[in-house]
Parts: sequence; structure tokens; C-alpha cells
Amino acid sequence: MSKNKIGYSLLIVMILVFILSYFAINPIGGKNREGDAGSLISDMTLDEKIGQMLVAGVNGTQMDEPTKNLIQKHKVGGFIFFSDHLKNPEQTVQFLNQLKEANADNPLPLLLSVDEEGGNVTRLPGGLTHFPTNQKIGNANDPDVSYEVGTILGKGLKEFGFNLDFAPVLDVNSNPDNPIIGDRSFSPDPDIVSELGIHTMKGIQSQNILSSIKHFPGHGDTSVDSHLALPVVNKSLQELESLELIPFKRAIDEGADLIMVAHILLPELDDTYPSSLSEAIVTDLLRKRLNYKGVVITDDMTMKAVADNYGMGEAAALSVKAGSDLILIAHDAQKAVTAMERLKSAVKNGEISEERIDESVKRIINLKQKYHLDDTQSGEVDLTELNQAIKSINSKISP
Repeated sequence: MSKNKIGYSLLIVMILVFILSYFAINPIGGKNREGDAGSLISDMTLDEKIGQMLVAGVNGTQMDEPTKNLIQKHKVGGFIFFSDHLKNPEQTVQFLNQLKEANADNPLPLLLSVDEEGGNVTRLPGGLTHFPTNQKIGNANDPDVSYEVGTILGKGLKEFGFNLDFAPVLDVNSNPDNPIIGDRSFSPDPDIVSELGIHTMKGIQSQNILSSIKHFPGHGDTSVDSHLALPVVNKSLQELESLELIPFKRAIDEGADLIMVAHILLPELDDTYPSSLSEAIVTDLLRKRLNYKGVVITDDMTMKAVADNYGMGEAAALSVKAGSDLILIAHDAQKAVTAMERLKSAVKNGEISEERIDESVKRIINLKQKYHLDDTQSGEVDLTELNQAIKSINSKISP
């Protein structure tokens, strides 16, 4: 073979290697290309960046104009769904596909989320066998079972087209009078909560579903439901570190990507603001003391613990100043718009720097990239295999 032919062949090989390498990093038609978070942010308007920081509620059982407006005008980061929105498998898949289609021209995919904890807190529509409660799983105290539960939860969510589960619950059930946690917790023992919670989290993550551990810094020792009023926990930092914070710290060390912060007041740490709005909790405790680098999301801002004490826009601004990345506002599209308008005003008047917004948006983009999220539409749901797997779990747990 002549030198010219050898050189030509080498050139062709080099070109092919370059092309293949390029498209491995920049897939055709793919959103959320790896490694370009900074570039994406530099191309985004302030409105688009603020939109990414909102996880909003939906109305009804199909996409309506307010929801479409949140996607196409405000570029929201995602949505949360409740049982009222999800009537059956076919309708659920169709609803999520409508949102994905509406988001097709946006550069970042939607977070599509539910509270699918198992037990009594389940959102997925009829036809699915129920899991045992976390308390029953905790009584069995088998990490392999917990990992299997997480895996099945993740598979179920993926089947319908969701990509984010607000689970597992890492609250230590230390107060028998607690009206909201109860059997949602694995145990009053922080070691059991840690081990089973982490295995559940990793099982969910194994299915490429985001897992948000909750409710930081611990909702287990409250006697008030934060959906109805503001709970107060009179514990020192040392007391929290000896119980409530143990599962969260261990989960952070084991790769927690997303943490939901509760609406509870801890006067020993911050006597003014609930945890979700508190810099002392979100930044000083969670980010600095526990060295958490991931995404922080608030609990639902429409809960009365916040809604009865703050306007929606003010709560959103306080939470971002505290260090939160994602603001969760369920049920009402207009409240999400109000929050976005207030955040934009806060940046314009210098109350919040745009650099602070960029910090959160970078974390959000990196998380979406890490899990290779996209808006690929889902097909027909087959619950047979899932139900068999759930029944197998139930057979391993004592009634």
C-alpha cells in the first residue's frame, strides 16, 4: 500500500473517531448535553433561570392552558402530581406525555415528580398492589428487602414516565404523638432508619430515578402536622446530631442527590424562620456542617406552616436567600407565577444576586444531566411484572 493511501486511511479513521466522540457527548436531538451546564446558563435569560427553580402543581387530569403557560412561557423546572391528577395508567401516561411534548422546544427536560413512598402514601393510579408501610419494612430490618423496594418503586415510576420520587422518608419516629410521620418512618432507631433508608434510596437511583430524601432536618419529633400549622422542635444542635441528623448525614455520605427541607421551626438554631426559609438550617447546617453539595428542595410552600405566615412570593425569596435551589409549589399555577415574579424582582433590586440564582441553576442542570433525563414519551404500561414483584415483597414482610 502506498504512503498516500496509508495517510488517507489514517485521516479517515481520525475523522471517524472525532465524529463518534463528538456525538457521544452531544447526541443528536438530545437535551441536556453532558458538560455544558455553564454554557447553558450563559445562554439563559433571568426568567428562564428562575423558571428552572420552580416545581409547580398541575390542575385536573390533562394539560390545561395555565400548565402549558408554565412550560412554554415560564420554562418551569418541573411538576408535582397527586392522586387526584392520576386516574388510571392510560390517562397518567397521556398526561405526562402532553407535558413532555409541550416542553419539546425547551433545552432542559422537566422534573416529573410524585410522593411514592409505599404504604399509605402512594400516588400512582389504580391497578398497582400496595407496598407494606415503612414501619413494617423497618420491623423486618432487612437491607436487601429495602433495596428491592426502592428498585421496584423506581421501575414503577419509570413505567409511567416519572423521573423524581420524593422518597424515602428519613425521619426518625421518636415521638409517638406525631400526627404526620408515624408508619411512614422505618423506626425510632436512627441506625435502622439510616441503613434501610439508604438502601431504598439506592434502589430508586438504580432505575435512573431521582430520589429526594426527606424531611430535613427531621420531622419525627413533632406533635403538629406542618400541612396544618407550624411545628416547633425545641432541640439543640447537639441533640439533633445525636438522633434526627444521623440518617441524613449518612445518606449524604452515601450519595444523596436531592434533599427536601421541612417547614419546622427549630428555635435553638433559628428562632425566626422555619427550616425551609432559614439560612441557619439550609446553608450553615446542611451545606456547611454536613458538607452537602447537592440540590435542596423545599417542602410544598402551600402547606399552612408557611402559607399562613408568609406570602408565596416572600416565602420563595426567603428560601432562595436561605440556600434552597428548588421551590415546590403544588396545586396552584398562579402561586408559582407569583413566586417567579417575586424572585425576578428580588434580583432586579439587588436583594438576591444573579450569581446566587446561577449557583442553584447549575446544581439543577448538573442533576438533570447526571441522570440523563429527557422528555422521551412513555408507551403502554404493563403492571403485571410490577405487581408480582410487590407481592413478593409483601410475602417477605410480616403482617
